[in-house]
Amino acid sequence: MSVQHEDGQPGGGQPGGGQHGGGQHGGGQHGGGQHEVEVIENIFIPMADGVLLAARVWRPVGITAPVVLEYLPYRKRDGTRARDQGLHRYLAARGYACVRLDIRGMGDSGGLLHGEYTQTELDDGVAAIAWLAAQDWCDGQVAMIGISWSGFNGLQIATLQPPALRTVITVGSTDDRYATDVHWVGGCLSKDNFDWSATMLAQNDLPPDAAIVGDRWRAMWADRMAANRPWILDWLAHQRRDSFWRHGSVCEDFSRITVPVYAVSGWADNYSEAVPRLMAGLTGPRRGLVGPWAHSYPMDVTVQPAIGWLQEVVRWLDHWLKGSCTGIMDEPMLRVWMQDHVPPRTRYAARPGRWVGEAVWPSPRMRERAFVLGAGEASVCSPLWVGAGAGEIGRYGGDAEWPGDQREDDAGSLRVLGAPLADRTEILGAPRVRLALQCDRPQGLVCVRLCDVAPDGRSTRVTVGLLNLTHRNGHAVPEPLVPGDRYLVEVELDDIAHAFPAGHRVGVSVSTVYWPIAWPSPELATVTVDLAASALILPVRPEDPADAHLRTFDPPEQAAQSPVIWHQTAPTHPRRMVRDLIARTITVDFPRWTYACEMQDIGQTVTSSGHVRFIVTERDPLSAECHTEYAVTLARPDVVAGHWSRGRLWCDASHFHVEIDLRVTEDGATVFENHWRESVPRDHV
Repeated sequence: MSVQHEDGQPGGGQPGGGQHGGGQHGGGQHGGGQHEVEVIENIFIPMADGVLLAARVWRPVGITAPVVLEYLPYRKRDGTRARDQGLHRYLAARGYACVRLDIRGMGDSGGLLHGEYTQTELDDGVAAIAWLAAQDWCDGQVAMIGISWSGFNGLQIATLQPPALRTVITVGSTDDRYATDVHWVGGCLSKDNFDWSATMLAQNDLPPDAAIVGDRWRAMWADRMAANRPWILDWLAHQRRDSFWRHGSVCEDFSRITVPVYAVSGWADNYSEAVPRLMAGLTGPRRGLVGPWAHSYPMDVTVQPAIGWLQEVVRWLDHWLKGSCTGIMDEPMLRVWMQDHVPPRTRYAARPGRWVGEAVWPSPRMRERAFVLGAGEASVCSPLWVGAGAGEIGRYGGDAEWPGDQREDDAGSLRVLGAPLADRTEILGAPRVRLALQCDRPQGLVCVRLCDVAPDGRSTRVTVGLLNLTHRNGHAVPEPLVPGDRYLVEVELDDIAHAFPAGHRVGVSVSTVYWPIAWPSPELATVTVDLAASALILPVRPEDPADAHLRTFDPPEQAAQSPVIWHQTAPTHPRRMVRDLIARTITVDFPRWTYACEMQDIGQTVTSSGHVRFIVTERDPLSAECHTEYAVTLARPDVVAGHWSRGRLWCDASHFHVEIDLRVTEDGATVFENHWRESVPRDHV
């Protein structure tokens, strides 16, 4: 690849050069964008310590324009290439210079990555914004956009208030790294914690591209291999909400975000509850949107209806960066998809419902309706199979797997059913369940599920909440339970918009296990609930005639993506749950990241396969184990680089135990190995 500085002098990518590869031109796929687009395969953005961050650029030809920045670790060259252009080229054709930036230590960027949302990552983002704003092709304004990681760091960087940052568009992200991420849920160890660490382990030691960084690629690769460490070791070392998790949690001080924020998610995405929290916590200009989608941009979904979200992005950017009167700020602060009842299934191609809006959030129109759970006392000690059919929603890409019929899990739970509803009842927000309870062990957890129960008995899970009972007074300072003492605890369930039909029943199910969604307590605990002193509080939404006059979303559009061929691949393991009635084990398998993507324009193919398995033996919570195995191969003309890793997480009463083996190959030969065997004390988990 020929490279040169923007000043026309040949160079090797030194700081200040803005090095880039050959450009190409073209417009958007849909909508006839007004501007011809130049695509620059790579530029380098210099950091103060000499590290160069690599970026791909789409910019409108012949004009200065605001910059829209997406800042990710997932390798712009060969990781997100198949999807980046649909977003960025579309916006570039409409007058925005778009930059897809690799985080330090990933893709073609220099330096090393040592964890999620580090201060170095955020400081680099601030420096990159200042550098971009100073380029002669930028008008001095920068916006940030992104889903998941780049949705997180957009909000986090906004708290640092870089002068050129004008707005943040965040999708599928969170304001609270402890309460709403892949690590801890309600103070319980999330099933995603070890799994996500294994995913990043498989990303962190892949080499940069010699076509971009030149001969230094091999030294950069060696540094990455040596520095690659399982992040689970850090995450397990922080089991309560301490300064480790408060860092990057923008809910710690919402006032630090002064730029306008457009927050988006889907009800099938585990990050959806962050949108109403942001609407309630921020004080600056803001809008929220929640559809029926999983972890995806709303124009490219597996759960219909998709919408013309990129047109909404242009409306937002035109308002805040170009001073255009688009009307987007005249619309409701929070707009959501009110989901109708559906029979329980593990897959939905679409969710029926309608769009509704609230002018402000929290909305004064909401009406709390409390339902006492019953009379007398009831006890529950759930078997360890409760939760094995809970499905997997949201965090692993655009696919969503809903839980099936809840009657099986209900058989191992304390279940309360209301009377048939006289009228259709719609809820919007976070239901809460107050439980007056006793526990016979010093540690325990409760999982509370809200269900829509049809007249024929089929039970659809509406939303769910978890609470480690040692965290009943907060996640920062857990306290053991005193067996026999009575406690009043409140479990907040995930925000949801749902319509219960007339004649259906509202069901509440309480279990002391939810495997593998939450790691079990060290002992099987029996929880006794005083039903008369316990209640469900529903956020009921009255009908609003204004919903019928909401602006209709345009059909989905995006630009043509980069040319790729997706080769047929088979998962190494099927998605399944197996109960062995002789061995008395419950095994839950999740296939992961299984694909082969050939990128024709750069002559590279990435092949990936992964598998996660959870195993537990009935009546023995200390038998819980999680196994991971990942293999990634990056084949390009100069090298075939491979990653293989296998991990195991298990426990005893006092410790979590981790063992991980890692091997890196070059052209089939092992060039690096590492092994970890570590134990971490359990901290009220």
